[in-house]
Amino acid sequence: MRICIVGAGAIGGVLGARLARAGADVSLVARGPHLEAMRTHGLTLIEGDARETLPVRAVETPADLGVQDYVFVTLKAQSVPAMVERMQPLLGPTTAVVWAVNGVPWWYFHRLPGPWEGHRLACLDPGDVQWTGLGPERMLGCVVYPAAEVIEPGVIRHIEGHRFTLGEPDGSKSERADRLSRALRDAGLKAPVRPDIRTEIWVKLWGNLSFNPLSALTGATLDVLCTDPGTRAVARSMMVEAQAIAETLGVRFPIDVDRRIRAGAAVGAHRTSMLQDLERGRPMEIDALVTAVQEMGRLVDVSTPTIDTVVSLVRLRARTAGCLAD
Repeated sequence: MRICIVGAGAIGGVLGARLARAGADVSLVARGPHLEAMRTHGLTLIEGDARETLPVRAVETPADLGVQDYVFVTLKAQSVPAMVERMQPLLGPTTAVVWAVNGVPWWYFHRLPGPWEGHRLACLDPGDVQWTGLGPERMLGCVVYPAAEVIEPGVIRHIEGHRFTLGEPDGSKSERADRLSRALRDAGLKAPVRPDIRTEIWVKLWGNLSFNPLSALTGATLDVLCTDPGTRAVARSMMVEAQAIAETLGVRFPIDVDRRIRAGAAVGAHRTSMLQDLERGRPMEIDALVTAVQEMGRLVDVSTPTIDTVVSLVRLRARTAGCLAD
């Protein structure tokens, strides 16, 4: 089994290190100082008090690797279209692309029973670059739960979490999903295969679509956002609007809104990824986390007044800070 990780930053680094430790044939696509550090010194993974450096195959050019059985995409959503052409040498007739990307996936409506089957989300895949270049039939959903960070080039700190939930867009329990699940479990990770990956996507997205933009607008950490009466009310309103959209599309949430907000508060003084991007001057994940939900609301005729307001505000905040993705 040949596994390639495209975007070997924090989460990709955890995957790469764990798989390498387990003896898997894994390679990593990265760039800049992080790539050079992995080439020169190996990939260092810090977990608690343990620190281990593993030799890994790290490249900048995917064409150096050839066809893979599995390609993990662990980039931010807005970075993927520019990589599609470069990824082509990795893709063979049976290659599975494991979509380990936050937010609504561009392939969301692929093999979704009902009137919107095959619908394409314009804000996530302008010009159908991913639909035609990667192909929805290759997609294997993956909801990422671990938290990690690159603390210096070539060094990843795994903060918490071990679960990478897998699922086919059509809900089937496929051999390719089971095979990858076994490989991830051999690497000490949790990798359940679920028949309804979209429910998992929405439960995670519920927090991301509200807490991320609100943190960028206020500078507040999760514990404050979820307990301050004003921001909690805004987040809750956004989540209720999103729930109406998801339920129209057939999703049934296993928890309620208030429990999800309490779970966010329990994380503590965490700075969301969108706030971190803003502070570091990097493009912010607005479309995959928020705009796509707004677009889906239009599609299913569910009004989203709070989401609409927050999208407008956070896009302007990103533009004025030079952090609006192209």
